[in-house]
Amino acid sequence: MSNQENAALLAAVSAASERWKNAFNSGDGAGCAAQYEADAVMHARPFGTFTGTKQIQAFWDNLISQGFSDVEYVEPKMEVVDANSVLLTSGWKMNNASGVIHKELWVLQTDGTAKLREDDFEAQG
Repeated sequence: MSNQENAALLAAVSAASERWKNAFNSGDGAGCAAQYEADAVMHARPFGTFTGTKQIQAFWDNLISQGFSDVEYVEPKMEVVDANSVLLTSGWKMNNASGVIHKELWVLQTDGTAKLREDDFEAQG
């Protein structure tokens, strides 16, 4: 993979991650879910496992309705896995909670954008 291809992949993932954070911070659960592949799997510890954008949107809608907002990633790290995917790990904090992202697997789509295929995070406080 060339440096240019690597940079383009990382840029696509960074943009998609920002779209997810902006959607969450503006109270848009549908916008959050739109950043996932149709059959994505989200492990939200200790809340459970959610499969597909319908279940994932319901989770984010519920969390947002409880007043959670202002998510920030703390020291995010992105690692290129292959020509089409990037692993993102990070700490996170928001107004009412904090925790760790164990795995966000972002995958490049045919339109050049990236979407989440796997999301594994934990609320710790």
